Amino acid sequence: MKTPVPDYLLEIRDACSVGDDGELADYIPELASVDPNRFAVAICTMDGVVYTAGDAGARFTIQSMSKPFIYALALRDRGIKAVLEKVGVEPSGDAFNEISLEPETGRPENPMINIGAITTHTLVGDPDADEIERDRVVAEGLSAFAGRDLEVDITVFDSELRTAFRNRAMANLLRAGGIIEGDPDEAVRGYTRQCAYNVTVRDLAVMAVTLANGGINPVTRERVVSAEVARQVLAVMTTCGMYDAAGDWMSTVGIPAKSGVSGGILGALPGQVGLGVFSPRLDGHGHSVEGVRTFERLSRDLELHLMNTTFTDVEAVRSVRHDERTGRQVYRLQGPMTFASAELVLRRLAEIPAGSGEVTLDLSRVSSVNTSARRILVEGMSRLSADGHVVGLADPSGRL
Repeated sequence: MKTPVPDYLLEIRDACSVGDDGELADYIPELASVDPNRFAVAICTMDGVVYTAGDAGARFTIQSMSKPFIYALALRDRGIKAVLEKVGVEPSGDAFNEISLEPETGRPENPMINIGAITTHTLVGDPDADEIERDRVVAEGLSAFAGRDLEVDITVFDSELRTAFRNRAMANLLRAGGIIEGDPDEAVRGYTRQCAYNVTVRDLAVMAVTLANGGINPVTRERVVSAEVARQVLAVMTTCGMYDAAGDWMSTVGIPAKSGVSGGILGALPGQVGLGVFSPRLDGHGHSVEGVRTFERLSRDLELHLMNTTFTDVEAVRSVRHDERTGRQVYRLQGPMTFASAELVLRRLAEIPAGSGEVTLDLSRVSSVNTSARRILVEGMSRLSADGHVVGLADPSGRL
């Protein structure tokens, strides 16, 4: 059987790449000359399978879609506490190029607006790294997220740098306030260069799913950042990634996302999928018109909204086998073990009276165990042991 996903994406392309609303980003000379009719969409699954439709081979610069990944690298290299001392996590409610600083601290409101992204760029790599070394860490980091070596579009980089007057003003303000150290012009050059890496929609989908997969690139199997860092980045994308349209985006689309003025949007739905869309015409917020339309359609059709509630009637305890001769009891568990499902297991175990019989937990049919479930199940086993039972474990995948 041929999977219907590619055909569905072709349907999405035909339905969403219509009309001529929106404008090109003409304030950046090189972006003003792109073909406005290009359209591409990509989906990457949690096991690294990528589906595409449209102009999937089209290359465009990553622009502000680099911000979540540079933020992730800064968190990786300096730690969450140190980064939070320099950049906040509150939605600014402003456009991407507004000077949004906290009155009390002078910190940028969040790392998804330009003034915050310039700051996080300076936090990548070692504290004493020079411009060349930091650019190398950025190149390696972005490439690790994409699963292939990415390259800078020098023409776009030069074009943007020539017109980066507002970003230079922001960098000087950050330097004057002690938020960044070193040469403000160096910070602007580095930030502009990170925005000029060429990508495709496939790259966007793979980069997004790496965040959705807890920091592990499912294509290369490489851990790029820790699960804690990935969670922090996704949280900030959820509240700040779409700038002054973040609230509307979350209510209608409900997928942590980031846009770029080149016309791309990437979305990362934790534990499910990574998405990438490219179409150059922009709306008043700087988001791709057809990209927004596509994400709305994908969210609705595939029920991808973050706030969707999915209930299951699968019992966490599949069966209990009791050997009357030996007194041994085997509890066969199944499905994903989360706090909710593990708590149900504990309730069943709490029904076992104190004694000397053997109690075995069989995790052969368990698909995953998160941290809270692991803690709960281990504690339950410990208490059974304290009650006098011999506790056994069948855990072929080593989840506990």
